[in-house]
Amino acid sequence: MCTGDSEADPRAPPRLWVFGYGSLIWKPDLPFDDARDCFVRDLTRRFYQGSTDHRGVPGAPGRVVTLLEESDAECWGRAYRVAHGSEHDVLQRLDHREKGGYKRLRVRCQCADSTMLEDVLVYVATEDNEEYLGAAPLEDMAAQIARASGPSGPNTEYLFRLAEALRAMGAHDAHVFALEECVASFLTPQ
Repeated sequence: MCTGDSEADPRAPPRLWVFGYGSLIWKPDLPFDDARDCFVRDLTRRFYQGSTDHRGVPGAPGRVVTLLEESDAECWGRAYRVAHGSEHDVLQRLDHREKGGYKRLRVRCQCADSTMLEDVLVYVATEDNEEYLGAAPLEDMAAQIARASGPSGPNTEYLFRLAEALRAMGAHDAHVFALEECVASFLTPQ
């Protein structure tokens, strides 16, 4: 088991790790002292969560990612070890950032170097929250992403930066890349 802090006092509580699978990959916005590319098993990333507070507005929500259970799936992202002494502030900021329907879960992450991170915090939007949009035809999701924008910027930026970050880590995500291609076709003059 990799706790990520082998020189720490063994009696001290374990350090806080946070798994990012959306904008946290390319915009962590939290103090950390270690970051590792890794994946979680049996979960898959989907653009099924509505965003009226970051990448859209009420009445015109954007679409952002959440995780869904799927046997044998691997969802790549980045785990961050929160800087010592910043845990409380980071949790408050993440709770505020992910307030639109996300819940805290704990997962096990396998790092690119094959080490394991145990008890890693991740935020997941569930179907029972009022902003959850769920599945839709790819073209409909792409059209929504192409036109949505909110206080954190255009929804296209979220999608394109996520796809770019996944490619940079050598991760393949068919859903993200198909949406990226479809959204790009909406934005390219015919």
